[in-house]
Amino acid sequence: MSDFINILTHARRLQAAVRELSLAELEQVAEKLAAVIENKKEQEAEKEREQEKKQALKDAILKQMQEAGLGLEDLAGAEASTSKRSGQKRPVKYRFTDKSGTEHTWTGIGRIPKVFAELKEQGKLDKHSV
Repeated sequence: MSDFINILTHARRLQAAVRELSLAELEQVAEKLAAVIENKKEQEAEKEREQEKKQALKDAILKQMQEAGLGLEDLAGAEASTSKRSGQKRPVKYRFTDKSGTEHTWTGIGRIPKVFAELKEQGKLDKHSV
């Protein structure tokens, strides 16, 4: 693609590339290029309208926040308090104390520990073993 762009953006290379085209073919190419340019202009204008619309919404929201006495830090604090438990351990689902008095726990997530695998084989492990 970069070769095409190099030819298209350099006058000498472009002239050499279209040397064998007739005038009618060059006019067709020019019409197609003009259509592509017009389409690109419309897309850019649509993007600009969307950006202006977003900015207007942002301004309206900020105005409402100011009227309510809220700041961005208030929203950030509310977001942090509603987030999932980060850094906390999962609750224990399975708990077993063996004959030597050692307690084994498992959250039920990940690879099953050998102690619980043996209990499962014996049919003694269910979800309510906690």
